[in-house]
Amino acid sequence: MWKLYKRVEHFVDDRVEQLLDAMMKEVEGTIELVLNGDIFDFDSVMTLPIDDPLIRPTVFERMFGLNAEERRSRFKMRTVLHEHPVFVEALRRFLTAGHRVIFVIGNHDIELHWPLVQEELLNTVCKTPERRELMRFCEWFYVSNGDTLIEHGHQHDEYCLSLNPLSPTVQMGKHHRMRVPFGNLAERYMMNRMGLMNPHVDASFIKASAWEYLLFFYRHVLRVQPMLFFAWLFGASFTLMHALSEGILPAKRDARPHERASQVAQKANVTPDVVWELKELHAHPAIFRPWKIAQELWLDRVVVLGAVLFLSFQAFSVANVFVAASSLWFFAPFLFLLPLFVFYARGVQPQVERALKGARESVLETARTAGVSRVIHGHTHVEQHTFVEGIEYLNTGTWSPAFHDAECKDPYGQKCFAWVKPGPNGREAGLHVWHQEQPLKQERTEPKPSVLKASLANRVAT
Repeated sequence: MWKLYKRVEHFVDDRVEQLLDAMMKEVEGTIELVLNGDIFDFDSVMTLPIDDPLIRPTVFERMFGLNAEERRSRFKMRTVLHEHPVFVEALRRFLTAGHRVIFVIGNHDIELHWPLVQEELLNTVCKTPERRELMRFCEWFYVSNGDTLIEHGHQHDEYCLSLNPLSPTVQMGKHHRMRVPFGNLAERYMMNRMGLMNPHVDASFIKASAWEYLLFFYRHVLRVQPMLFFAWLFGASFTLMHALSEGILPAKRDARPHERASQVAQKANVTPDVVWELKELHAHPAIFRPWKIAQELWLDRVVVLGAVLFLSFQAFSVANVFVAASSLWFFAPFLFLLPLFVFYARGVQPQVERALKGARESVLETARTAGVSRVIHGHTHVEQHTFVEGIEYLNTGTWSPAFHDAECKDPYGQKCFAWVKPGPNGREAGLHVWHQEQPLKQERTEPKPSVLKASLANRVAT
């Protein structure tokens, strides 16, 4: 079951293809498709080049995958596109029909910032120069038709945001490297070596109790990866060191920051002032609080338990100076101090869920800043459609291969997409559930719990 969720049988390419084909048949006029971040998972690419003399993988790259340097990122993009021909062909037909495609960069595909990576995608999907004009890459947000702000949402998550999305690269020796967010470093250096843990579902690695951890270890880990503890410890330690060392580096200096902001604004359909103001609303990065990161990696428990063992040994050693004692007496101070460790461990609550709420809490301010009445996010993997003080908020959840169980038999979440279309009183939005087995039978979720069923044709007619 090693990385079962990443295997071909769980690809969503055919679902995307059917959705786009159905849309093109049912909708008259031009469609604007916004792929709202995390479309390409650069962090999971472990393939290494064998015939590129300009890329010589280091020891760590052979263990964890290529670094986020431009040429290496281009190779990863080429690898992903090669493995997903159905998705590529679906986009190609969509663009050939004259429709538009907007890529909003998320945290998993932050390497899409590189010009060579964008060029690789354009060369693969677009066969003519005219079609290239129909594809656009936006740094972290896009405003559609003046009424809808579309963000992936990672910039409001302190664990997954890009420190400076206007200048996301740092200088590493003689090379420029994309500054990968902490959450993605954890997937790259830790989760990739823990093959039973699905990074798309928090419940696969964050259990509700110690009993669930023991049960999971007995049922799966003991047979598949019995040395999981050491894979976690090494990966978590390397993640912490990399996140802190790279996080304190200054961003690559831009000689013309205002010109850069103007470029971002033009692609996102806003003014440069809006770009600067939206940037100020981003979360405060967690990497400036090392202990907080250590807590999310569980390294704090190792430190506290190590302190308990050290103090127990010191107490036993001092006592042994005065009274010759059996080595079993070492457990007396250890058992005395162990409740302190248990008390601390039970008191630490995962902050990832709280951090994910930051996106929804930012809706009101970001909507006012962008001058829109609607905000659409992704990132949290939880679909939602509601109103926040008069601002319509939609979250499309995830299309990633997510399952409740390690055997990948119990799917998690629904394949939702947001559809914004003309209405009698301006544009209206709905969150729809896509069913592959019934391409034209969809469910549209309303801001309230009620659910309506209709075909794509009926939705267009209304």
